[in-house]
Amino acid sequence: MFHFLLRTIPRPILITFSLWFSKIAPLIYKGSKYTDPISGKSYRKFLPYGYSGKAKRKNVLCPGSLSLERHRLLWLYLQNKTDFFTKNYKMLHIAPEQCFYKLFKAMKNIDYTTGDYNSPIADVHFDLHKAPFADNTYDVIFCNHVLEHVEDDAQCMRELYRIMKPGGWGIFQVPLDVTRAKTYEDKSITSEADREIHFWQKDHVRLFGLDYKDRLAAAGFNVTVDDYVNQLSPADVDKFRLPAGEMLYVCRK
Repeated sequence: MFHFLLRTIPRPILITFSLWFSKIAPLIYKGSKYTDPISGKSYRKFLPYGYSGKAKRKNVLCPGSLSLERHRLLWLYLQNKTDFFTKNYKMLHIAPEQCFYKLFKAMKNIDYTTGDYNSPIADVHFDLHKAPFADNTYDVIFCNHVLEHVEDDAQCMRELYRIMKPGGWGIFQVPLDVTRAKTYEDKSITSEADREIHFWQKDHVRLFGLDYKDRLAAAGFNVTVDDYVNQLSPADVDKFRLPAGEMLYVCRK
């Protein structure tokens, strides 16, 4: 049922519905086995997530914050390896995740702007191929699980580089097939059913491979691939339900 809802409800409506769901779900799933480091709350289990095929996972969606495994990893990374929570930053958050939105917006050290093509929680609606911001505007940019959806990822990467300030940094995660040396694209694959088979999800237009770092570097970024999850204990990886083997792509200008 949960996977069916993900597949059939339009994204803007799903976001609105999930805001209500997150208010009652913590009571239903109250427990102590797994902990969400973002909220500090614990649960007896997490929920399944993923639209189909390889994207479907069990026990990954936090009932309260609606965080996924990649969100919890990013939160721990920001806490333990950056000055994100203490330094003053002008930040752009593209496709803002609900688990972060209210928290980041409330942070006194962050001048926070959200952007998306159609999300109801975005401040600015735009197409990333031509971002409506001046050159060298933002200290920090988050743009996670977006570049697999866009028509021209190279152009979008160039736009991210253009609007980032010199000395700025960003994190740009994507679904990554670590068995592929090269990113897989085929513009003749257009049906939702075929995209699910080839790109793991019906609205993906490519499947990134290990050359993702090189594609970001071609846009001008200095890219660090951080294996932070491998620096944590197996007990914490399980307790927080983190993505084993997930690399963080930290991009600097």
